[in-house]
Amino acid sequence: MSDAADTRGIVAAREAGIAFEVMRTQRARSAEESAGLQGIVLGQLLRTIVVRSGADDYVFVLVPGGRRIDWAKLRAHLRIRRISLPDKDEAFEATGYERGAITPFGSSHAWPVIADETVGVAGDRVAIGGGAHGVNLHIATADLIEATNATVADVTEPEPEG
Repeated sequence: MSDAADTRGIVAAREAGIAFEVMRTQRARSAEESAGLQGIVLGQLLRTIVVRSGADDYVFVLVPGGRRIDWAKLRAHLRIRRISLPDKDEAFEATGYERGAITPFGSSHAWPVIADETVGVAGDRVAIGGGAHGVNLHIATADLIEATNATVADVTEPEPEG
């Protein structure tokens, strides 16, 4: 069953055969606002960050709300010295999604996925972007890890207070 408003992310998640719920909200101004609009705790909200790991080579990093990438840990995990964030145009070219709506589901390229080891700690269900602003997929953590073939690793740190 398809809805005219389905995003590529929703279609790809459906094609992966996993159970999920689509949550549509207004475009949030912060992670805290997005979590509140979805009725979840901040740690259940995942940001998908695309990271350049080489020339025309990227990885998706799933980062729970309230955390940020620890660059030294990510470099060590990837066993490379130089990684960086692409600008918005390069991120769009690498994924087919604009910043703030990036998701591994339906990406124009199937880049490797790294899920921080704290993904799922706040609950067995998480919210991940659905491919458009204000669209999230609520999905069981185990299903997300399996469907994206994610590697689970310690690659984030808590965001500083204040």
